[in-house]
Amino acid sequence: MFSKRSRLGACFVFLAASLASGAAVQAQTLTVGSRDVAVADPLVPRPPTAPCTVTLFSDQQFVDYNAKPISYTPPSGCAGPWQKVVLSIDYNIVGTRQYDRTAEIWLGGAIIYFGTTQEPSIAPPAATSWHIERDLTDYSALFGASQVGHADLGNFVGVDSGVTYDGVITGTATLNFYPMVGGVREGSPAPRPDSVLSLNATATAGTGTLNKPGDQYVANFAALPTNIERAFLDVYAQGQSSDEFWFFNLPDDIAGVFGDNTGTALRETLVTIDGQPAGIAPIFPWVFTGGADPILWRPTPGVQTLAFEAYRVDLTPFVGVLSNGKPHALALSVYNSTSYFNVAGNLLLYLDHGGTQVTGAVTANNLVALPPVTVTENVNVSADGSSGSGTVLVTSNRSYAISGTANTSHGTVTTQVAANIAFSSNQTLLQTSTTFKQGTLQNTQIDLTTTRNDGDNTLVVHEQRSYPLTFKQEQVPTAAGDGSFTLFTYADQEFAQSLTAPTQWGIPATAWRDNHVLSTVTRNYDASHALTSAPASSTQLYAYSNPYGACYSRQIFSQNRMLTGWQDGTGCVAGVNILPWRDLFAQAASKTFGSTVQLLP
Repeated sequence: MFSKRSRLGACFVFLAASLASGAAVQAQTLTVGSRDVAVADPLVPRPPTAPCTVTLFSDQQFVDYNAKPISYTPPSGCAGPWQKVVLSIDYNIVGTRQYDRTAEIWLGGAIIYFGTTQEPSIAPPAATSWHIERDLTDYSALFGASQVGHADLGNFVGVDSGVTYDGVITGTATLNFYPMVGGVREGSPAPRPDSVLSLNATATAGTGTLNKPGDQYVANFAALPTNIERAFLDVYAQGQSSDEFWFFNLPDDIAGVFGDNTGTALRETLVTIDGQPAGIAPIFPWVFTGGADPILWRPTPGVQTLAFEAYRVDLTPFVGVLSNGKPHALALSVYNSTSYFNVAGNLLLYLDHGGTQVTGAVTANNLVALPPVTVTENVNVSADGSSGSGTVLVTSNRSYAISGTANTSHGTVTTQVAANIAFSSNQTLLQTSTTFKQGTLQNTQIDLTTTRNDGDNTLVVHEQRSYPLTFKQEQVPTAAGDGSFTLFTYADQEFAQSLTAPTQWGIPATAWRDNHVLSTVTRNYDASHALTSAPASSTQLYAYSNPYGACYSRQIFSQNRMLTGWQDGTGCVAGVNILPWRDLFAQAASKTFGSTVQLLP
């Protein structure tokens, strides 16, 4: 029987579940010399038991913009609760020309996969394939009943404006259910959500579209459970069209000079409940495989490009309100969205199994809807507006705390979510008749502390994230002065996360991961503007460690769109985790890229 401390501790352990699995972490299989997609990302750790598998779709071709229906039935003879649920997807493209495409999988109205596709290479042509896995154990409540869904992957195959797009995308997706051993879940005893609710009004709807500042994607819930004890919202926000490169956007008065879009480079997602600000989901700067220069992302895409990760917003301070039996509206909006952002979300609810009614209130909330923004322009523009140079610095620092009480069957619990979010974007600009340079040095830093108190015990979860991005493109004439020029593109992108949470024994422990991609391309053009060469290099590091003994690292290397090698396990020593990942990455990058690393702003 759990003590009060261990019971409360178990309520917190689930926050670290994705980082603190005790199962072995496995790497994907790679082939040196291959031009196929190569990533350092690990596979989802799985229990050592045979799964029950349900196929969502098999060898499904995506050659148009029609959603492909899914009919789901729970696995026969393999009823939950499950040890783990893993979504496995394999996509491939046959053909030589196609754009990157957005891909989604929905079930029962909930989004269970969101990402983009690899853009195939025209020369040399090659079949392109990639594998994706997602841990959906937290979504177990979604899979207990038969329901419909759909796969969205809009793709044009045919001739448009005299250009043939022959890239046919085919996909197979399965759900793999791992039964508990002897009715017991191994590893973390964290509870799973009792209910998974989509923000969509219908099971056939897709992502919402936010086309301008002030647009909202609103989900109206007529009746939520009246015994909600904890609540979380998984949020996706994907920039498209004019917002695809939102991190390059500039203030309105100078955007046109440099061929950019307006609204500055700050974007963030605001979550509201009944119009009241309830949380912030900072947006990761995903870059699609056609982004800036497709060669950058061959064979290795950017961080999370093929499979986005949702940002989980803790709405637990609001459970007393959400449980009052009245209708409630949850809404998403993106600060300064221009055109446009696709947004989606899933609401995860944990119920009080010892009671039918949770009461309570939001006791403090100083979160405001609009972020504080400071814009410092130091840009000189010619009288005719055709050229300019200078720098633009955009910063935003917001701190907020939201507290609420929940009167449950086991007493009154208070929850406080306190966040510090710091955003900075420093862009360097140069536009003349012969030269163009634009570079951004951007970062989002998130420091989030959740404190939960039941009157006897106080437990704290501390999470830190950072989203550094350095991206630059330079078109410069050669010294020959004959019209020849070089086009240099550099992308350095990272996702870093650490999470400290109590274990089931009440002792805090830390898990962390780091995913880092660095790619460069130098296109050389002769006097007739014909491409003569395009040397390229890329490297990716994925590193992971948790207090249960798991330690994973893989760094892969590519030259000229071909995988040249990888290194596994650096820093993983039996019984000891010595993981200076940033130093290791910088050293390896210097060997791979040489002096180009010094081109950082």
